[in-house]
Amino acid sequence: MDYIRITDDNIEKEHICCAMSGKQGVIKKEWLKQRFKEGLVFCRSTERGKCFIEYIPAENAWIPIEANGWIYINCLWVSGVMKGHGYSDDLLGECIRAAKEQGRKGLCILSSEGRKREFLSDQKYLAYKGFAVADTSECGINLMYLPLAQDAEPPRFKACAKHPVVKESGFVLYYTDQCPFTYYWVPCVEEAARAYRVPLKVIHVTGREQAQSVPAPVTTYALFKDGSVVPAGEGDGSVPSILKTLAETGKPYMLTLEPHLYDFSGLQNLQGEDVLHKRVYKDADEAFDVASNALHDILKTIE
Repeated sequence: MDYIRITDDNIEKEHICCAMSGKQGVIKKEWLKQRFKEGLVFCRSTERGKCFIEYIPAENAWIPIEANGWIYINCLWVSGVMKGHGYSDDLLGECIRAAKEQGRKGLCILSSEGRKREFLSDQKYLAYKGFAVADTSECGINLMYLPLAQDAEPPRFKACAKHPVVKESGFVLYYTDQCPFTYYWVPCVEEAARAYRVPLKVIHVTGREQAQSVPAPVTTYALFKDGSVVPAGEGDGSVPSILKTLAETGKPYMLTLEPHLYDFSGLQNLQGEDVLHKRVYKDADEAFDVASNALHDILKTIE
């Protein structure tokens, strides 16, 4: 596989994998242009598809970490037909080569505890490549690192990312233009909030210093609700009315269940008062069964 580095000289004529066309691609490209002068590197396969790595000196990264002297990987993404050919190894190897050439302490990247989460790198793959957990946020996000310099002090989350909390009630959404998918999802959330009269505060993060102070380890898209987490299948998310509205359109739609937040360490740090669960599930499987049964019961009422 051959690879190409996206720069100011070729960005207008080259696609950027995660946003190949449309307004979302324009916004992402504008964000990249501002980062090139800060040392950002975007390298992708010459073939069309999602196969790329994006990294930057960690002191310029748009997340709340203490990692001066490290390289932070914004995104390492290989998917679809590109998977299974060693391309992730190629891209990561190029990042390691660049870090050594620059005399950096090593690499760091976000992952998650337990199962792989969408838009975050696979912890199992990172561990296989020699990465270890440097720090963990109370919402289950890990900061992983691969040291290249002997006795280098590991990077760590800032307090705002390690203990994520907001004071506002209702929903609070932080997002940046780093990820082109926010161009689609943020308006969807805003529209849903208006339709169902749900209080929502949207904060568009537009600068590095602002991003490095966001009260969450992931700044591309961070959504809070009253600082509490509701067990799967027992929430008040207006699911019946939403599904009824969808059914009335007469169009096919797909539902997914992801009750992975049935329990996690640090829950009480997300709000001031005590957290009292109606149910405590022994594991994610039981939580999924409860959520699945609840969904089936709702669907029966609108069939």
